[in-house]
Amino acid sequence: MQFSPYGFLPDLASWKSMAVAVAAWSCMALFSPLAAADVLVVTDSHHPIKTMGGERIIELDLPARIEAELSAGLPADPGQAEAIVQQRLREGKETLQRRIGRAYQDVADAWGLGIAAIPAVVVDRRYVVYGEPDVARAVARIDAHRSARP
Repeated sequence: MQFSPYGFLPDLASWKSMAVAVAAWSCMALFSPLAAADVLVVTDSHHPIKTMGGERIIELDLPARIEAELSAGLPADPGQAEAIVQQRLREGKETLQRRIGRAYQDVADAWGLGIAAIPAVVVDRRYVVYGEPDVARAVARIDAHRSARP
């Protein structure tokens, strides 16, 4: 390394290794367009999926399932039922509140994307494959489509 009044300047060998690293990274980004893609899967408990890891999963029936947990075994008396639900909410604390909030936000996100059927695999909020329960296979189909239309 050489030093100058402006700090250090790498020697030629360092520049070459840096150029090779940048070129390799650029090729990976170019030839693997979905490596850093945002993958979202929209489904429900009746449509199991095979995940690939790293995808965000939205279960459209999760809010109803959480509500069913909260209302399980409630008495017929509305006053008693309300008290029990309030107690369950208090006992669940922030974890339950976050779970409920996230479940409803997920449904809103899926609705905002205009999802028409499930399971749906969405990549980069732009490409979607419907009906494919294998996420890796759906992403591969999207990748092939994107590669054919650069």
